[in-house]
Amino acid sequence: MRLLSERYDPDELGNRLREAHAVTTGLMSEIVGQTCRRFPSMGQSGKTARIEELIHCEAWVDAALALIDLELPQWQVRRLVYDEGEWHCALSRERELPEWLDQSIESRHADLALAILSTFIEAQRLTVPSTRPSVPAVPSERSACYEPLCSDNFA
Repeated sequence: MRLLSERYDPDELGNRLREAHAVTTGLMSEIVGQTCRRFPSMGQSGKTARIEELIHCEAWVDAALALIDLELPQWQVRRLVYDEGEWHCALSRERELPEWLDQSIESRHADLALAILSTFIEAQRLTVPSTRPSVPAVPSERSACYEPLCSDNFA
């Protein structure tokens, strides 16, 4: 499995998606190359082959939805709405919750595929594991004021 690119900047990629007018094969390849950790995956070969076929056929909306299914299985599309010339897309982890309780990720774009991909990039940004260790490091040096203390109650 290949690792994410060290120079991947989700803000830069998000800005490029907002400025794009349509999805291209190059843009989709860049998104897959920079953001997808499970593509290609040995255990998901059917899904990755389907995504490659959708990209080859330029079925951008289906490819974007398939990327969400592969890379973010815990996220689901909550809403796709066309309003005043723009597509609004929302992804959610808890789609069954009322909207006011749910913490969904939303984006918008004039192109449906770009709206979905922008939301995908934002969700990826939030779910990428941080580089910090899960347990903070503890200094091994004791201060001069350190004195052991017994706090058991022997009464």
